[in-house]
Amino acid sequence: MSTQALSSISLTVQQSPATPFDDIDSVVAHHEQRIFRFLLVATRDQDAAHSLTQDTFLRAWAARASFRNECAVGTWLMRIAINLLRDHTRTERFRFWKRAAASSIDVSDPSIHLIHSGSSAESRLIASEQMALVWDTVAQLSPRQRNVFILRFVEEMDLAEIAAATGLPVSTVKSHLYRALGTIRARHNTANQEAL
Repeated sequence: MSTQALSSISLTVQQSPATPFDDIDSVVAHHEQRIFRFLLVATRDQDAAHSLTQDTFLRAWAARASFRNECAVGTWLMRIAINLLRDHTRTERFRFWKRAAASSIDVSDPSIHLIHSGSSAESRLIASEQMALVWDTVAQLSPRQRNVFILRFVEEMDLAEIAAATGLPVSTVKSHLYRALGTIRARHNTANQEAL
């Protein structure tokens, strides 16, 4: 092979387009907490959430050449996390840990973090019970409804971002969110009527 051919090959290799993932440390630092929080709420298992978060960034690094700047880096990462979560929930191992978590104390309960510490003991108890009811209901939603709900109300993503992250049309995202909220409201209203 000629020297000219070798130099054109090395020039082609060196001129590969830059991606945001060239500085993976800053991508991880900027997006890790959001991805972890979503996965923690979705799985309710801290170990699984940590593993899936790491897998999200490993998969993003491996597929960095396919990132074409068509969406935000955070949206692309969230889509990877959702796909990993979907794969994870299909396994027997997840079913085992879900049964184990149901019979033990849940230290990653989101209601613990959402209750204002300055409230009275009675207010905190009521808020804790209501949050537990909401999260129990969220756990029973279909996977798509649950993911849309978490992305909207935990991650505070707008509908277009959720659509990009899930690969669903905005109208379908709205429909899943509407159904999820309807289910949660109905269960909340039923619990309030039973308490009277």
